[in-house]
Amino acid sequence: MIIDAHQHFWNYDPVAHSWIDDSMALLKQNFGPEELISAGKPEGVVGSIAVQADQSDLETDFLLGLAAEYDFIKGVVGWVDIRSEDLTEKLSGISNKKLAGFRHVIQDEPDVNFILQRDFQRGIGLLEQFGYTYDILIFPTQLAGAIRTVRNFPNQKFVVDHIAKPYIKSREIDQWKKSMIEMAKSENTWCKISGMATEADWQNWKYEDFIPYLDVIVDAFGTNRIMFGSDWPVCLLGGSYSEIKRIPDRYFSAFSRQEQEKIFLQNTIDFYGVEP
Repeated sequence: MIIDAHQHFWNYDPVAHSWIDDSMALLKQNFGPEELISAGKPEGVVGSIAVQADQSDLETDFLLGLAAEYDFIKGVVGWVDIRSEDLTEKLSGISNKKLAGFRHVIQDEPDVNFILQRDFQRGIGLLEQFGYTYDILIFPTQLAGAIRTVRNFPNQKFVVDHIAKPYIKSREIDQWKKSMIEMAKSENTWCKISGMATEADWQNWKYEDFIPYLDVIVDAFGTNRIMFGSDWPVCLLGGSYSEIKRIPDRYFSAFSRQEQEKIFLQNTIDFYGVEP
């Protein structure tokens, strides 16, 4: 059994999904649970975590609606204005058990230290009080602020999406490696093995391109704090769902059965608090 820790669903809208530029034209269409089912999930994938792709309250409602309709959506990472003054009231009014946590698209913020802004830090502190997880979506240049943040809130559960998007295509690794080792020292922080193919050469990547980066993540976080995520349908830029999944399948094939079960199933259940 596998729970995919990172999937997206959307009804394409050029305004809401303005991050999809012309180089990603194949993503300019609807991708919902039915499209995923018709495309065929890889063998063993029995569930997924749906993650926000649009920064609006409507996005959270949309994903929770899908989760109510499709049992295989085990949990939702939604969006909320972390900086809002009435965040406590908003969080107090939520009662949906499938809402596991939240995410902000920090990678698109022009301020490299956006995550350290006072109102954002205050909001993270409130998430901790209400028991929600937080997905960190950043580029390597934003890692310093993220490291300070996870240290500021040692009881808050964080997960780094897409191994912090290292520059795999240009084979840059040194500074990212140092930062990820520092990040992993905070035991409240986990990491998703996801989004790697879209940081590589979309058309010409090879399995071997990812090994140095996977080595860093596994050595730093161990097998108890990493989880597999496909990043479907964004992953389609670099290959089919099955092709993308074969990367971690191959890498972890020599690991014990118990370790593989943690990476592909149990760690996601434990982090997000979802039902298998």
